[in-house]
Amino acid sequence: MKVAHISPSFFPARVYGGPTESIYQTCLATAAGGCNVRVLTTNANGRDQVLQVSVNREMPMGERLTVRYSARQAGESMSTDFLRRLHSYIEWADVVHLEAVYSFPTIPTLWVAGRLRKPIVWSSRGALARWKGARRPHLKSIYDSLCRLTRGDRVTFHFTSEPEREASLQRFPGLEGVVIPNGVHCPDEANPGQRGETLRLLYLGRLDPIKGIENLLEACGRLNGSLKGKWRLTLAGAGDPSYTATLKASIDRLGLTNLVHLVGSVAGEEKERCFATADLVVVPSHLENFCIVVAEALAHGVPVVASRGTPWPRLESEGCGLWVENDPATLARAIERISAMPLAEMGKKGRAWMRSDFTWSRVGAQMIQLYQRLAERNPA
Repeated sequence: MKVAHISPSFFPARVYGGPTESIYQTCLATAAGGCNVRVLTTNANGRDQVLQVSVNREMPMGERLTVRYSARQAGESMSTDFLRRLHSYIEWADVVHLEAVYSFPTIPTLWVAGRLRKPIVWSSRGALARWKGARRPHLKSIYDSLCRLTRGDRVTFHFTSEPEREASLQRFPGLEGVVIPNGVHCPDEANPGQRGETLRLLYLGRLDPIKGIENLLEACGRLNGSLKGKWRLTLAGAGDPSYTATLKASIDRLGLTNLVHLVGSVAGEEKERCFATADLVVVPSHLENFCIVVAEALAHGVPVVASRGTPWPRLESEGCGLWVENDPATLARAIERISAMPLAEMGKKGRAWMRSDFTWSRVGAQMIQLYQRLAERNPA
């Protein structure tokens, strides 16, 4: 099975958050399952930076996995070299896996694959869902119309959760949508540090308005009773400098300067250390298609309080967290409530759940089954 993976950016472009890791791991898992995977992408790493990678050759990144980075020339991912190579990659493939919606590669990929009668798996990665703070909704609606006009008749959406599928297909009625979750790597051992008198809270992710961080800060300002002053919050992540400045101003306004610490973006050992020194991960997002940090926290044995904007209602039925509204009062009550629960035991339950249902080998096998089904249906 030959799969052409088309994405505006690729690992290690971590500035784009969870999708970067998810796309990379999907490629590794399907290649490990027997697919020949070629990635066509750009060297984009945010608007102001590019990856320090070769743009002159196809680079091996694992068994049966190669990546071709094209030089980004303008915007977020505009590249003439990318366009020049796109046709040959799609023509080579049995299945095209498109990892972009409101991005430069989207319409050219839909158009070329449609003309060549190649089946497309289109991963939206949450881009089609809307929330009240969404930017440029009218422009996105126009772009949706262009995609509907451009695409061929062999497009199948890939979603990572059922709520994402329901919300997204409203914009593309009549198309098939398949739900395959992201996977997560479980470390061989997970040993969160011994809890003391101070409850150690962790937020880990992009600093962006959709993440609901202001509500979390307001909630922390309401913590009373046994937790009054006996908690600390680490905000790990990066975002737009102006928004980061807004968060700092909120921390000062709420009198939380000595209790909330912004540590910037973390990866590798620093990220592992964040999980190892946390008693509880809090995810207050307004909207998420999957929210990989929930899975990562549970894989490390750390229970989670997640908002109902995330697709994780099973936190409660699996006994490893709470799933609540993300207004400040509700978040504060949830943090106070869970602080009295057996967090270590909850962490063990969450870790067992991840090892059972969310391994990358399992996700890769599901994706390969989808590729095979689409390739066998009305082959070009």
